[in-house]
Amino acid sequence: MGTLVMKFGGVSVATTTALTQVISIVLQEKERWQRLIVVASALEGVTDALIEAARLAQLSNQRGYRRIVATIRTRHLALVEQLPLSADERNALNADIDQLLFEMLDVCQALSDALEDRFLTEKMDAIIGVGERLSARIIAALLRENDLRGVAIESMNLLVTDDIFGNATPDIQATRARVERDLLPMLERDIIPVITGFVGGTVSGKPTTVGRGGSDYTASVLAACAGADEVWMWTSVDGMMSADPGDVEAARVIPAMSYEEVAELAYFGARILHARMVQPLRDYGIPLRIKNVFKPQQTGTFVHHSAAGDQIKAVTSIGGLGLRTAEPTTLTAISKLVNRVFTEVIGTSADVMLSAQSSSATFLSVIVPTSAGLDATRSLQSALRHALKQHPEVGAWTVEPISVITAVAAGINRQPRLLSRLFFALDDAPLLAVAQGPSHCSLSVVVARDDADAALQRIHQHIIG
Repeated sequence: MGTLVMKFGGVSVATTTALTQVISIVLQEKERWQRLIVVASALEGVTDALIEAARLAQLSNQRGYRRIVATIRTRHLALVEQLPLSADERNALNADIDQLLFEMLDVCQALSDALEDRFLTEKMDAIIGVGERLSARIIAALLRENDLRGVAIESMNLLVTDDIFGNATPDIQATRARVERDLLPMLERDIIPVITGFVGGTVSGKPTTVGRGGSDYTASVLAACAGADEVWMWTSVDGMMSADPGDVEAARVIPAMSYEEVAELAYFGARILHARMVQPLRDYGIPLRIKNVFKPQQTGTFVHHSAAGDQIKAVTSIGGLGLRTAEPTTLTAISKLVNRVFTEVIGTSADVMLSAQSSSATFLSVIVPTSAGLDATRSLQSALRHALKQHPEVGAWTVEPISVITAVAAGINRQPRLLSRLFFALDDAPLLAVAQGPSHCSLSVVVARDDADAALQRIHQHIIG
């Protein structure tokens, strides 16, 4: 067969057992595919630690960020020590780890000294992408130890992006030119490139990142530019699930889905995929498989243009904030205030999921991305309430935590019986708002946070089964 891109998530590269499984998978697929491209995530938890190190550097807390870097170094060196590597490979790998982390300490110091906000965001990206650079080197060394030509590749020299640091967007045409110039010749020489996920670079060579969970996005963009035949995402779960197993015990694997259905799930809270990674695959018609790295014999979930069945396949829940006022008003002032608070607290602009107005009230629901962390909703709620007190001219708004429950099914807008069953399942839950997705394969309802678990369970039990 032709070209396969495989992305391995953080759990897949975090332990000796997991890495052994990764190498076994690569060896097996090398027998079946002519060309392999591997995209590596950071070890589980490392990116969070790097973000904290960058935050401490901004506060000029040298002791704090040095302690975090020392912990990351110890973890990687301990992992390398346990791996079946020759002395030469181990020594070279240890030297690479030290060099990357020492360089990062210099960036932390520069971040401490930075005065301009733009300079801060640039240095942040240079810090938080180091985890993928470390793991790519480890995987490449293991491939070489198993007689494969593994080479770690820095994606900042391959994936060309704009300069929106922290949430950069790849330039497909510019990236394709570099892939054709630098990557494809390597594949023809039977090299297996192990590419750092999450990280890109501007035309001038400054490192960027493409958003949390962005290794998925890296894999899909590179697949599109390399003309890949398939993309496989290796995770710690069995595929796309009908609900988050942590929320719904009866959640099950979905065998097949369309691009649109998967994109809706990713956008509305399914943590397994980056929300933007589907678009390049859809544009170039590249199938996606989502598989469990610890159960490679299972088929997982297959994603392509269309998938059989028009029933509700999955239901998700994502947190957010609901703002309500009983005063006649426009949305301009409150939208600007919300956007400013979100940018200050979690570093990204507000995602207004729904706004509704009547003669007596106005309601606004804003999604809090899962990548913002567990405490983000509470922090944003507190910050918004404070900002509203400081700016009474915006109006008298209440701010409460809400949840957006989304049911995903192809052509849900053309199925009145299915919609009737959905609303029947939600009979006991007061609905704050209802929204139809523009892709026509999702319907979202906004409920109070305290009603979310019951609503999720009822939809799954009565409709998905």
